[in-house]
Amino acid sequence: MVLTPPEETMSRPAEAWCDAPPVTDAAASLPEWYRDLRSAAWSRFTALPAPSRTNQHWRFADLKRIRFEGYVPAEPVSTSVSADLVARAVAERPADFAAHFVFANNRLIHSETPGLPAGAVCLPIAEALATQPDRLRPHFLQSDDVLGGEKFAALHAAATLSGLFLHFPKGCVAEAPVIVHHFIGGESSVVFPHTLVIAEDHAEVSVIDLFESIAGAGETLTVGFADLHADRGGRIQYVALQDLSDTGARHVQLQHTRAGRDAAVKVGFVNLGAEWVRNESISRMVDLGADCQIFGANLANDSQEYDQRTLQSHEAQRTTSNLFFKNALYQRSRTIFSGLIHVKPGAHHTDSFQTCRNLMGSEEAEANSMPGLEIDADQVKCSHGSTSGTISDEEIFYLCARGIPAEDARKMISLGFLNEAIDKLDGDPVKEILFARVERKFIGVG
Repeated sequence: MVLTPPEETMSRPAEAWCDAPPVTDAAASLPEWYRDLRSAAWSRFTALPAPSRTNQHWRFADLKRIRFEGYVPAEPVSTSVSADLVARAVAERPADFAAHFVFANNRLIHSETPGLPAGAVCLPIAEALATQPDRLRPHFLQSDDVLGGEKFAALHAAATLSGLFLHFPKGCVAEAPVIVHHFIGGESSVVFPHTLVIAEDHAEVSVIDLFESIAGAGETLTVGFADLHADRGGRIQYVALQDLSDTGARHVQLQHTRAGRDAAVKVGFVNLGAEWVRNESISRMVDLGADCQIFGANLANDSQEYDQRTLQSHEAQRTTSNLFFKNALYQRSRTIFSGLIHVKPGAHHTDSFQTCRNLMGSEEAEANSMPGLEIDADQVKCSHGSTSGTISDEEIFYLCARGIPAEDARKMISLGFLNEAIDKLDGDPVKEILFARVERKFIGVG
């Protein structure tokens, strides 16, 4: 896989996605280093060009959808709307959870922490920046790695953020997941959810971010970032469930993992809604025995476009990774998958896999897959591949012969296809939420 040099991405002038930094908070309570970071990010954002065809990371993308002029920071919701959103979120959460936070238009409207273990820190990101800045600083937006989304990353860093900071000290284990709901609404509204998770030696935590629209149709933009740091023997599971309105909503999710010695990180992406989605996932195995697993289950219909870019970066000996993405496409939908396994010099005895499978439910649907390998070490075991196909007539006939109508048979097969990826995640409560959402989406698929 050949990557476009950075200088080639600078050939186009910058486009004014925003006229001013999307900041809504008072900077007085924020540390100076963060204010400097945000100022530098805005300068970087205004200097960077919009994505273009000269950048390999945007190959096959519909660049006409990447025009965001006129978006403004989302306004606060009313008290009555907040109550309704909290009720929606509470009705869906599992019976057992370590913590539950609900954000609406970038603002916290509800929080509970009934199962948070002693010693764990779980705070809204704005509060953590104000009260524990030294704990955040070594990890907060420190990565320069991007897969084409540098302009989105700069805009995110320049904005007022919502979301959570989680710090689990040595040996701290959460038995139940942390649930976070992010709601967005209002014409031309933009929000910036941020998740920073630090698991120290042998700590364990599972987090699920759910992205939803407050109401139906509406032009909205979500620019999210999830940063995961697992130290020696630490274990993190992070899942992003995107179920925004498929009429007008656009969603960008940047995700970065750093796995230390013998650490294990699982990342899951489930995309069901939104008109246009861009996922970028970078997994870095930086020390002996690190393991990263990345799973995706995406159900696209109508004219939805899901654009997925990944990097599995092996930077130490005896590291492992596994990527398993599944896309089910209907009507005129499109998916793009571009993934690279990079085994860096000296990262001997790497064991890495990459698989993308596309289930085509329509002759008009389009799936683009670009798996890749770059190996600069010895004694490695790496493989990559992609397949696309339709539901076979034999499968439909087999189920119809047992009294199942053809349309129900197609639904069952498609559900099983996507659920294979979801089932690789840990924890029944998390998987049940995802299974239910996928099944709900199929009701609206023609």
